[in-house]
Amino acid sequence: MSTERLVVAATMGPAVHDVHAWRFRVVSGGIEVHADPARFRGMHDPSGRGLHLGCGAALVNLRLAAAQLGRQAVVRLLPDGERPTLLASVRLARRGRVVRAERLLYAATLRPFVARGPVVTGRPSAAVLGELGVAARLEGAALRVLPGDGVLRAVLTTVGDSPGAWLRAGQALQQVLLAGVMRSVSVSFLYEAVDEGLGPGVGFPGEVAQVLVELASAPAVDRQGERQRHLERVG
Repeated sequence: MSTERLVVAATMGPAVHDVHAWRFRVVSGGIEVHADPARFRGMHDPSGRGLHLGCGAALVNLRLAAAQLGRQAVVRLLPDGERPTLLASVRLARRGRVVRAERLLYAATLRPFVARGPVVTGRPSAAVLGELGVAARLEGAALRVLPGDGVLRAVLTTVGDSPGAWLRAGQALQQVLLAGVMRSVSVSFLYEAVDEGLGPGVGFPGEVAQVLVELASAPAVDRQGERQRHLERVG
C-alpha cells in the first residue's frame, strides 16, 4: 500500500467530531497532519482545544492503519513552532508483524460509533475499566472515574493544558472509544465546559480535565438462548 492509500485508509475511521478538521499531507519521508480551522469555524471552540482533540484522534487511526502494513508511525507532536497549523509529523519506519490487538483496534476504526439505545444500561466491569484506563495512559492521559451511582462517569485528564496536552487527550479519547467498541461499551463524551460536569469539590490535583465521558455496557448475550429461540422459529 502506498503512502497515499495509507492516508485514505486512516481517514475512513470514525472521528471525535462529525467535522474532520484536519488534513493529511504526504511529504518526503512521511506524512504531515495539519489543522484546518476553516472547516471547524462553525463550532464553538475559541481556544482550538476541540480541534486539537479531533486531530489527535485522527493520529490514532493513522497509526493503526500503518501498523497493518508492518510499519511503525513515529509521531512528533507540534514539530514546528513557526507553523502553528502543523500539529504533527509522522515518519514511517519498518517494524515487525502486526499484533492481534492492533488488528482488532484497526477493525474497530472501520465500524461507526453507534449509540446502542436503551439496552445499554449496565456499568462496565472493573476489568474493562482497567483496560480503558491502560489505553488512556499509553497516550499520556488518565481516565479518572467520578463518584456517583447510575451511569458511570469518568474524566480524561492530562498534566498541563496546552495544545500538546489536547493532542494527547484526543489520542487517548480515540483509544478509549475504540476499546469500547471492542468491549461492547458505549462511550459518550463532552469536551465543552468539562469542569461544570465534575460536580462540587471534585478535582484531580496536578491534572487538567479535558473530556468528560459516560460509559455503559450492554448486557451479556445469551448465546445458548439465542440458538434455542432460532430452532423454535425454524422448527
